[in-house]
Amino acid sequence: MPQDAFTLRHVAAELEKLLVGGKISKINMPEKDELSLIIYTRSGSVKLEISSSAKNNRISIADGEKPNPPVAPNFCMLLRKHLQNAQITEVMQIGFERIIALEFDCFSEFNQTHMTLYCEIMGKYSNMVLVERGIILGALKQTTLEENAKRVLFSGAKYTLPPPQGKADPTDRDALEEAFGNGAHDEKFICANVEGIAYSTAVEMCSHYGGDVTAEQVYEYVNSDDIAPCITFNENGEPGDFKVRSVERSAKAYPDLLSAQRDYYDFVYVKKTFEDTKRRLTGALHAAVKKVEKRLAQINSRLLECESAEDIKLKGELITANIYRLERGMTSFEADDYYSEEPKKIKIELDRQLTPSQNAQKYYKKYAKMKRTVEILTVQREETERRLDYLMSIDAHICAAECTDDLTEISDELIADGLIKAPAEKGAKRKKVDRAAPLREYEIDGFRVLAGRNNLQNDRLLKSLAPDDIWLHTNRYHSSHVGIVTEGRKVPDETIAKAAAICAYYSEARGRDKVTVDYAVRKFVKKPPKANSGFVTYTDYSNIIVAPDPHRECAKN
Repeated sequence: MPQDAFTLRHVAAELEKLLVGGKISKINMPEKDELSLIIYTRSGSVKLEISSSAKNNRISIADGEKPNPPVAPNFCMLLRKHLQNAQITEVMQIGFERIIALEFDCFSEFNQTHMTLYCEIMGKYSNMVLVERGIILGALKQTTLEENAKRVLFSGAKYTLPPPQGKADPTDRDALEEAFGNGAHDEKFICANVEGIAYSTAVEMCSHYGGDVTAEQVYEYVNSDDIAPCITFNENGEPGDFKVRSVERSAKAYPDLLSAQRDYYDFVYVKKTFEDTKRRLTGALHAAVKKVEKRLAQINSRLLECESAEDIKLKGELITANIYRLERGMTSFEADDYYSEEPKKIKIELDRQLTPSQNAQKYYKKYAKMKRTVEILTVQREETERRLDYLMSIDAHICAAECTDDLTEISDELIADGLIKAPAEKGAKRKKVDRAAPLREYEIDGFRVLAGRNNLQNDRLLKSLAPDDIWLHTNRYHSSHVGIVTEGRKVPDETIAKAAAICAYYSEARGRDKVTVDYAVRKFVKKPPKANSGFVTYTDYSNIIVAPDPHRECAKN
């Protein structure tokens, strides 16, 4: 639902009942445009979030914790100075504007004052302004006289409301009737001529009444307290929006608007955090892959240049074999190629300043240098190919990730590898064990099946399996390691097929119709010393061809 005046009217009413009398306990700003207030109320602790971001501007309650920056922004420090332990006396909507005012009684050792925090929920123009006796103490987004002559927002200036848009006030029946005339109008007319009504709200309004609406119906819809808060879902089954009321039958009903709003924005935050983290990890990884691929191309190019080493050696040998014919000062000569199956002559370049013997030694030295180069580059190529394969295995796990937990240890892996920087954190050093997500776990045909989310988990999974358990991995593709805990029982082919389908799904071959999956008894799977995380060798294996399938109906977490 857009944060229009219609929505905010009901949000303010519910916040009034919930927050009045509550005291501010903590003030944080997890994002540069998001304020978090922990408020002690009669019904318990409540977390209030106020966001001035262009996309998700809102005022809502929330659950869960968000990481805070090591250093609090200036606006956060200002609010801590004035609002810490303040008591909320009123929550109200200003007129029918997209502005909610939080009124506070503020106490200090020497005096008591009254302050107002104006929360302007206006899309990209959203803002938060702290005011005392009509004078601005501070604003999240400040302006100057040069930037905006109509409305200034900086410390010491008088707070003024945004200029009116000249639309009809939906709480004024006479103003609505004047704007509508005697007819009924569609959602476009409502959005363009009625104050505080977004287009999507107008669409819901017209759907509610079954077509074009009259001024009386708009007045009734806006001013009625008969609401039905809900969350609607998109085609993927994900929350698409929250609404004050909706005609959609598939919508999930909520007892109040704040709860619907909370669950929707919690989902938005989790999704955004996941996408941002995935984008950051993918960007760092692809930069590393590009660097390694460039290095591999350089090695292959130099090895290609060294393919003529045998020809260089042959020329040295032919010079030695024909040394009796050569004299100092010659620039070239032709010799018979004794190694060719068919007789042919080879033209050999000579340095006129060198003796024939010195020319032969020159070719031999060049050949020896090429051989040493080939030996060194061959080792470097193998190391670079292993490095590239390791990076591509991480990329496969990032692509298969479905939630932030899936990316947690991948992030640690990239930090340990030096590909990304560790986030700055206050206080004690974080413990890696606290960040470890559980293995994916399934119950299939009475067997416990485990799957790793990343290379580190793949290593842990391998260590956790007993010698007679079944281990699975896709053939020729990077994938999660999957283990079937047998407990000494024989595993049916159907169970192996289902576990193999999970393995294929969490691999870089997920988009293929059929994938070959290898499986072996755990005792035949070995991890070489000093090998990269997730790398193993295995013998005595069989394989099965399956279609990728996550088998979510069997998942336990």
